[in-house]
Amino acid sequence: MGMTVPLHSLDEERSLFGPRETNARAIRNAYDVTMTVRKGRVVIEGDEEDVSDAVRVIRQLLERLRTSGELPAEALKDLLQAGHGVGAAELKAEEAAGGLWLPPGMSVRSKGQEQYVRCMQRETATFSIGPAGTGKTFLAAAVALTALRRGYFRKLVLVRPAVEAGERLGFLPGDLVAKVNPYLRPLYDALGAHLEPGRLQHFIETDVIEIAPLAYMRGRTLDNAFIILDEAQNTTPSQMKMFLTRMGHKSKVVVTGDATQTDLDPGVTSGLIAAEKLLRNVSGIGVVRLDRKDIVRHPLVQKIVNAYENDERVREREREREERARGEETRGRR
Repeated sequence: MGMTVPLHSLDEERSLFGPRETNARAIRNAYDVTMTVRKGRVVIEGDEEDVSDAVRVIRQLLERLRTSGELPAEALKDLLQAGHGVGAAELKAEEAAGGLWLPPGMSVRSKGQEQYVRCMQRETATFSIGPAGTGKTFLAAAVALTALRRGYFRKLVLVRPAVEAGERLGFLPGDLVAKVNPYLRPLYDALGAHLEPGRLQHFIETDVIEIAPLAYMRGRTLDNAFIILDEAQNTTPSQMKMFLTRMGHKSKVVVTGDATQTDLDPGVTSGLIAAEKLLRNVSGIGVVRLDRKDIVRHPLVQKIVNAYENDERVREREREREERARGEETRGRR
């Protein structure tokens, strides 16, 4: 059998294989596999269990390299001596037992968040819908970076619609990048929480991470990528369709949004709400709804959300009473 692991750059290939391919030879000898590089991917071939062992070690080496920016000479030796290579069956068993794609030391803080992370790992496309403070963007960034470091994907693409939050900002100064940067700032913040200083800029400069407004996605095909659409409640149905159809081979999509905070013009249907209704029963697509119990920001945020939701329920009851009263008045006239 054969498996592939994507690489981010030629420098990464050199570091992984080691000087004069010493690391590559050690892996070949330890697991009796062949290793070659084709079109930016390491191709590992051999018996199924041997290939699974070798891929696991390679992914661990890449994760260490992408986390610290270097690969110590003893890294591979330590992995081989510790017996960290496990077969496909053992790997699946480990993940089923609770292995989450999260950075070291990080954990979920509610059942809803755990369901969200597992859905991202399991499904090809995940919709996460919930109020502010539930970790929709934060967790998506954490899972994406972990998967990227482990070699499951070659590129991380973060997308956001450039929609003003109820204010007209007018013409912003600067070039095109400067104009869209304020809309993308929350994505930089989410990534910065998980990356060491300087690593984010390095990944952006080497095109391992791309942060772009939604309008830039038209006409593209994104292969071997982990793609996140943030603030998706501010997309139209046609924009959502355009975005979802950008997904290429071996890619994963996560769509996040808060259906109660739409900044679209009145009367415009949200692409997030429409997509949830249309796609929720499609195989390969998961929908996770987070609620007030999953809010993990400042405790006051939960109280604020509660207050607004309670107010909306009161208003809804008043509207229903007014409609009933109008109906009874109309029947009385007849």
